[in-house]
Amino acid sequence: MSAVKITCAAAVYITLLLFVGSPVSADIYRYIDKDGTWHFTNINADKRYRLFVRTSRKTPAAFITEYGHIIKQASRRFEMDTSLIKAVIKAESDFNHRAVSHKGAQGLMQLMPNTANAMDVGNPFNPEENIFGGARYLSLLLKRFNNNKRLALAAYNAGPEKVEAYQGIPPIAETKAFVKKVIGYYRHYSAGAE
Repeated sequence: MSAVKITCAAAVYITLLLFVGSPVSADIYRYIDKDGTWHFTNINADKRYRLFVRTSRKTPAAFITEYGHIIKQASRRFEMDTSLIKAVIKAESDFNHRAVSHKGAQGLMQLMPNTANAMDVGNPFNPEENIFGGARYLSLLLKRFNNNKRLALAAYNAGPEKVEAYQGIPPIAETKAFVKKVIGYYRHYSAGAE
């Protein structure tokens, strides 16, 4: 779910639904702005948000097991290391196939709608479609940047045009942090850790 503005009365109703309804698959964060409007999200990408509802989720290792065969198939099809695909999924969505960012990126590999369309992803919340689309896009970026993982990851986050314009990783804090995070996860998964 993306960030949503909501009134106080509606927030109470939603809170009741969260506790009474069927289990959800991700924590919910909220903040109240200066006008008293409540904002909710399942992606804690903004320091204003605080944990509102903690939900039980499978561990990333369980999701890797669940999606492992898809990751392996995408790895073979696009001639890419499975550890890199896992690392991008971990950094982008923490293996939440329903994740939606505040910018509108969707699914496991957080594909923007235009990218999803370009990669023939009909349903970005379908794990198989999303992983294949994200892996395909990342493989194209790796080719475009001569297999330089850092530049390809920067392009995955900020767009290839920005990487080319700066002739390197753009001076964007989010992009620098993303590249560092993915490389860290990549090393972790390459070492055989789940």
